[in-house]
Amino acid sequence: MKGTFIIVDGIDGSGKGEVMRVFQDQHEHVFDLDKYTQDHRRFPKIEEINQEVILSAEPTHVYAGAALREEILAGERKYSALTTAHGFALDREILYNRFIIPALKAGKTIIQERGIASSLVYQPVQMEKLSLRDIMNISGNRLAIKNAPNFLIIVKADADVISKRIKGRKGIFDSLFFQRKIEERFESEWLKQVFERFGSKVIYIDGNLPLEEVKENALKIYNDHLKR
Repeated sequence: MKGTFIIVDGIDGSGKGEVMRVFQDQHEHVFDLDKYTQDHRRFPKIEEINQEVILSAEPTHVYAGAALREEILAGERKYSALTTAHGFALDREILYNRFIIPALKAGKTIIQERGIASSLVYQPVQMEKLSLRDIMNISGNRLAIKNAPNFLIIVKADADVISKRIKGRKGIFDSLFFQRKIEERFESEWLKQVFERFGSKVIYIDGNLPLEEVKENALKIYNDHLKR
């Protein structure tokens, strides 16, 4: 990879969005892939993009990503954990093949919210108990690990804090029980080792702090590690 790939991940409600905004604000001109795909229902060609910095997110809004958002994650019908895992992995495989890998080869900087780390953390916690090996062996996930980010920024937050922030939500991962499991997995040594093995630098941000302090810490990390 010639470009720089940064993924910001963490438990829902931890402050990922705020960290993304801090990183985005350090650049005068950015290309918002998420908005583009919502508006155009396709991936752009790399030569269409003049900006050097690209904002991305998973899941996408096109092809498998659209089906994932509109059908599997909509909550109206129950899909198995395995189906969900394959849905995320297929969306990821298309995203990487159609956009991420070509953009990095072209020297772009990609800042993405969520990625393969979320699959490794969330999906084995689902009721059907998929193993970590099961998740990592799916084609799209193998591709993502092979093309691991240069930097994985994990926003940490206590489950009790998150529970108060998302009070009222009733998804499968919104109970305090699941939040504690997910918190532990995002902060685990094994997750860090998986990414370090493939060349990623893993950096943590404390999402329990007041918002202004989270932003200050994000800016410091940007200036210390990510600024080109």
